[in-house]
Amino acid sequence: MTIAAPEPGTVPSVEAGTGRLQLDALTKQFTGRSGTVTAVDHVSLDVAPGEFITLLGPSGCGKTTTLRIVAGFEESSSGRIRLDGSYIDDMPPQRRPMAMVFQSYALFPHLTVAENIGYGLRLQRRGKDEIASAMRMAVTSMNLVGLEDRSPHELSGGQQQRVALARALVVQPKVLLFDEPLSNLDAKLRDAMRAEIRRIQRMFGITSIYVTHDQDEAMSMSDRIVVMNKGKVEQVATPGEIYARPSSVFVADFIGRANFIETVPQRMVGTSAVVTALGHELTVAAHPKISAGTDSAYLMVRPETVKVSAVTDGGSGIGTVLRTTFHGPTIDYEIETTGGTITVTEAGIDSRLALSEGTNVHLVLNPERAYLLTRD
Repeated sequence: MTIAAPEPGTVPSVEAGTGRLQLDALTKQFTGRSGTVTAVDHVSLDVAPGEFITLLGPSGCGKTTTLRIVAGFEESSSGRIRLDGSYIDDMPPQRRPMAMVFQSYALFPHLTVAENIGYGLRLQRRGKDEIASAMRMAVTSMNLVGLEDRSPHELSGGQQQRVALARALVVQPKVLLFDEPLSNLDAKLRDAMRAEIRRIQRMFGITSIYVTHDQDEAMSMSDRIVVMNKGKVEQVATPGEIYARPSSVFVADFIGRANFIETVPQRMVGTSAVVTALGHELTVAAHPKISAGTDSAYLMVRPETVKVSAVTDGGSGIGTVLRTTFHGPTIDYEIETTGGTITVTEAGIDSRLALSEGTNVHLVLNPERAYLLTRD
């Protein structure tokens, strides 16, 4: 498969329909002096051609080990990997039609930008004209025009990351792997590079597996997110589904911020449950494992879905403001209630109008944006 210079208005891409990656019960165990540790525990995943999948989870959850198994840098203890229907477990890394973008960029300091980008093509013994054509395309698409003769140390962090991405893309892999590629960049540049990586990935249509512990990256870039914990897959879903309908308390707590109000479902109405929370009876969507009379459940309520107002009629309200924190576009309140401390986020409020600490308040929960979970 070769890359030709793009025609005006067109973009070269991988062959349509290629890049379907399937992980079948991948397991990886490490044995040391303290015993055997299972880093990856029967991970199964079906990635569609051109899909952008993010492996998300805390440190030590197994996401990087899973990525390294896919790349061929680690050998699985059990399980299989298929690419476009063919098993690739016994294929060495250099023969797998994949490319990886590393956290450290991994650019060769003694090579220029152009030489770094073309390195993979030279290893494949491509012709000079073909390499030159591919180079022009890569330099243009990654906004590196004019930097071809510079050394890596003469580039900014964002420019180095674009060179690393161009080097991966220029060999036109079926699968593109990212190992926390933005962790070394400052926050503003990280935001810009997220959009750039997503734009390039969509333009080329390459199946991509992205590893990060940053929830914002996962939410803003992914078609689907794979949330991992202790080597296992907790949930695979779109960002919206994971945020609104997490499969567990762990997922709800790890993705964004959440309040958990302990309650008991009184009765079921279809797939919803009737509960009492903070003095209000609510009918809310419920996890499939919830049933009437479940001993204990947690009502998950996101901070931005709670309405707060000061008590003005001399009543007792439902809580008291413990802390007010101004963040610029938003204000956070920590409110003490009989159901525990509740965090509320208000957007677009003038800081001069913020509720002061000690204010007695009413709280209104939005039942359409709450979700009832079983205890883990």
